Amino acid sequence: MDTPLEIPALADAEELTCDVLVIGGGTAGTMAALTAAEHGADVLLLEKAHVRHSGALAMGMDGVNNAVIPGRAEPDDYVAEITRANDGIVDQTTVRQTATRGFAMVRRLESYGVKFEKDEHGEYAVRQVHRSGSYVLPMPEGKDVKKVLYRQLRRREMRERIRIENRVMPVRVLTVRGQAVGAAGFHTRTGAFVVVRAGAVILATGPCGRLGLPASGYLYGTYENPTNAGDGYAMAYHAGAELTGIECFQINPLIKDYNGPACAYVANPFGGYQVNRHGERFVDSDYWSGQMMAEFAAEVASDRGPVYLKLSHLPEESVTALESILHSTERPTRGTFHAGRGHDYRTHDVEMHISEIGLCGGHSASGVRVDDHARTTVPRLYAAGDLACVPHNYMIGAFVFGELAGADAAQYPPYEGDLPSGQLREAHELIYRPLRNPDGPPQPQVEYKLRRFVNDYVAPPKSGARLSLALEAFERMRADIAAMGARSPHELMRCAEVTFIRDCAEMAARASLARTESRWGLYHDRLDHPYRDDTSWFHHLDLRKSPSGAMEFTARPVAPYLVPVDGFTPAGGPSRHLGEVHPEKVATAGSREVAPVTMRQEPDVTGTTARPDTDAGAAATPRLLELLALAENEPELPVLTPYLTDPEPAVRSTAVAVLTETVPPGSGPALAAALADTDAGVRAAAAASLRELVETLAPEPALRDGLFAALSDADPVVRAAALDVLRGLRVGDVDLFVVLLSDSDIAVRIAAVRALVSVDATAEVAGAAATEPSREVRVTIAKALAGMAAGPDSDVVRSTLAELVDDPDALVRGAAYEALGTTGCPTLLAIHAESALSDPAWQVRAGAATALSAADPDVAVPALAKAVADPNADVRKAAVLALTRHRATEDARAALTTATADSDADVRAYAARAL
Repeated sequence: MDTPLEIPALADAEELTCDVLVIGGGTAGTMAALTAAEHGADVLLLEKAHVRHSGALAMGMDGVNNAVIPGRAEPDDYVAEITRANDGIVDQTTVRQTATRGFAMVRRLESYGVKFEKDEHGEYAVRQVHRSGSYVLPMPEGKDVKKVLYRQLRRREMRERIRIENRVMPVRVLTVRGQAVGAAGFHTRTGAFVVVRAGAVILATGPCGRLGLPASGYLYGTYENPTNAGDGYAMAYHAGAELTGIECFQINPLIKDYNGPACAYVANPFGGYQVNRHGERFVDSDYWSGQMMAEFAAEVASDRGPVYLKLSHLPEESVTALESILHSTERPTRGTFHAGRGHDYRTHDVEMHISEIGLCGGHSASGVRVDDHARTTVPRLYAAGDLACVPHNYMIGAFVFGELAGADAAQYPPYEGDLPSGQLREAHELIYRPLRNPDGPPQPQVEYKLRRFVNDYVAPPKSGARLSLALEAFERMRADIAAMGARSPHELMRCAEVTFIRDCAEMAARASLARTESRWGLYHDRLDHPYRDDTSWFHHLDLRKSPSGAMEFTARPVAPYLVPVDGFTPAGGPSRHLGEVHPEKVATAGSREVAPVTMRQEPDVTGTTARPDTDAGAAATPRLLELLALAENEPELPVLTPYLTDPEPAVRSTAVAVLTETVPPGSGPALAAALADTDAGVRAAAAASLRELVETLAPEPALRDGLFAALSDADPVVRAAALDVLRGLRVGDVDLFVVLLSDSDIAVRIAAVRALVSVDATAEVAGAAATEPSREVRVTIAKALAGMAAGPDSDVVRSTLAELVDDPDALVRGAAYEALGTTGCPTLLAIHAESALSDPAWQVRAGAATALSAADPDVAVPALAKAVADPNADVRKAAVLALTRHRATEDARAALTTATADSDADVRAYAARAL
């Protein structure tokens, strides 16, 4: 049996000093560290894993859910959306920070090399996913966001200011006279006790994703990143900070049995959507919220279930594009999961279900209370990201509040007094207690038991009796947790995480018991208090640790709004102190006059769990190991050049990856040169890297020359990438791009069309339609022409679209009709579109309805009034949206009124909005 780790003496602690201590190296933490350093502070970044791969962001990000891009959305509209989604319980001053600062953050991230989808003219390709507001901005290379951020942390000027300590896990924030002065923790590889004195502390540890137990029973098979065990929630609570909204859980739709997101946000722009087993859209709620999840849960439980993400109706090119995103950027294991079941998006829609519960400010509203500068109620303690209560904050909000925290915290020099000895002893005991009982119950067993209680008693629908049973269970679990055994630093980390989970579980149960109403749909559904009570409960519910060590509550009225929202009129006013919340009596079923006298005995927790075997990593050559070691030292290009020309393709490909991560001067031309490599894998890596870095590369002559040469390469991957990068760099002209319209590869020709659009070559794009053999390219041409009609060649655009509406392929005809909805639909084409409403292909009928939105109402309205009875819900939706543009006419309004009773939720909602 392994010899247990020796407990380090309290006096042997390794002490570190900094101006700003950042705890957590994920989304908010990296931005906080970068910003504090830019403001002149010496920063220490602690991460219990490794910053390069830590946090939810490292799993990949397919897009931004809340990008308020000028010209596409207004900050006030976004604030109103979030207010409605959160049933009015918001501090609009914090939400407005995300709304007003989000665009600048997008630009900042872009300057780092983060890729956001743009159209051919370089405008952000914001998508409308909700029925109101266009906030979703896809990220085609979202899998690389964390790599880009890590590259910024490792820039030479940042390394002078930011010290990164990987594998160090704080367990407590240290406070003196009520203000944060540092933290105590340990090294998760050596077990050493670590103490930090700081001027300010920023918590950025993410949500509590490991709260409820997934349906699979796997401890780490959670919807959220399983390393997020509620560390920051517990640390903030024990430091004296107020938490708020802890009764408002995070619950998400997911892929059945996979516990990954179904990604309707990603699929929606491609034409995917959520349906019941009859193929009907059923969600009436317009924003991701507890109300949406309540509708989702009701549909799953009804005879209309199961619920699916519908993809099987999409054309091949859309399915292929979705696979490339969902099986790489979002979850690399997703394709394997579907393949193991013999499922394919072309033949199977994706069955969906409901996740376990968690706590998350970024996706619901449960977190540490912060103001509009990320300050908590404890001086010099900050919180940012999913840990902070800024409702529906998502990734951009995490970056914004990381930036706000870093800027504000940078003003404080390190604390110089004595660190609190009592708090250090408590932290030391919490960390090393399991080593005193190495053969005690193992962490997986205790954690499983704890989280089963969460599922049984805390998950909605909630009741006072079940929540009271939960509190009894969590109190008993204190003894089980104290008895846990560990032998290694890694096991100590897992044991400490269980203490955080228990703290969060008790917070969730007590807060849910305190709020005696139902609010936020499924997030806080009380069976014994089934209605919303704005009279008593239009309040934030704040939680803090009382002087006696108990959890106590305050009902804080919602402050007056900055942006008025119909249905909610917060008046502010004094808070209502609730004190401790006591459980109901649940020992017996009904009362009894005389209780028997018994000896109370704590249950015995025993058992062992075999330690999992570690997978032996694939053998790496010394040359590769040497190269990977170089990456940590930010090598200049001359150091990497020998590896870029190494005889082994694996070494050259890895050198391209290192070059992409570090980006020394001259990287652009070096990557362009790698496009001519003899190995296809190296060429593909160089192409991907150039696309990733295009926003940060200067169009220097050597790079341009390399890209021009790549246009004649035999590899179509290289040619398409060169075109895309030339377009992104705004380099190249019509004569250069038009040659590629006759390329033998479809992807290259599509890239050529996009490049020609970027230089407004309308005639060339239109001319290609007549001779183009590929459906995919003709669809691209039709969509491109939609945005080119405002120029001097508008007649050419319309005449080309008039030809494409007679195309033999249904998808091309549909795209051409849809384009007419943007360019304008003259009478002859409107008559043509009216006839197309009886086309066998629903895509054509939907496109024709869109075309009629831009036609004369005398022709359009009668035809669209019939189309609202089409058997296909997408056609009916297109007809309703088209009628919206003609709603000034009485017949259009009559047709829209009929559509408000449609079986499809989208059709109903858009019709109601139009009226």
